[in-house]
Amino acid sequence: MQIILIETFLDLMETRNFNRTAERLNITQSTVTHRINALEATFARKLFARNKGGTQPTAAGLRFLDHAKALQHQWHEAARAVETAGAYERSMRIGLQHDLAAHYAGDWLSAVRKELPGTSIYLEVDYSNQMNRDLDAGDLDLAILFTPHYLPDLHYERIGDVIYEMVSNRVADIAEVKPEDYIQAVYSPAFDRLHRQAHPGLSTAPIASGETTAILALMQKLGGSAYVPAADARRLIGAGAASRVVGAEPIAQAVYAAANVRTRHAHQHRRIIAILQALLAP
Repeated sequence: MQIILIETFLDLMETRNFNRTAERLNITQSTVTHRINALEATFARKLFARNKGGTQPTAAGLRFLDHAKALQHQWHEAARAVETAGAYERSMRIGLQHDLAAHYAGDWLSAVRKELPGTSIYLEVDYSNQMNRDLDAGDLDLAILFTPHYLPDLHYERIGDVIYEMVSNRVADIAEVKPEDYIQAVYSPAFDRLHRQAHPGLSTAPIASGETTAILALMQKLGGSAYVPAADARRLIGAGAASRVVGAEPIAQAVYAAANVRTRHAHQHRRIIAILQALLAP
């Protein structure tokens, strides 16, 4: 069975529309129809019912869905294993939340290489939304992220927290922080909710960003106040470039490890997660 038939089936299960699937896969509608017909011929069962009301999966199509996802995931794993075959026994593609890379990637991967010398690692630094999609499609084996989507085929576990502190190069006390001089950090939906609860008056700031690098650059260029990772706060304070804002409580951002439910107990997954968990520990 060709993997392209499986991927077309999965896309059509999402769109429930042959034209939309054709657009998303950059193929013609007749090609989508041909692929679905070929898949249906393989099983001698109709997978979709097509009528004036649209396209709906049949009972056979719904039963095949979980198996199709597993086949797609296994295919991606097999393809990567063959493509990267060399001196290493296995390979892994890992996603890391953008905001964690600067402070944790080096120590984390250095420890992983010592712990798992027979495993080659490809690290992708990205944001939660994309990593959830990549995990679900089988393009990542493991991801460390801020925002889980709790998809049916994925397993999530909280492994620690990253602490953010408010610093400023203009004022010393929270009462002096004005929205017009504030750079709002939106590191994740959860962080944004906690921030709005703690500082509702600062949620109308004219500038906002979800990336620490951008916030630090804006503070340096424009001046003002913002929440940054505790490690960056200590560095700025130590250099005399900013001070901690008195009265502004730290905000904790939860960190999650995510993997396919089938591989969540794999030895290399558990070791890689444990190493980062130790680095995140206070």
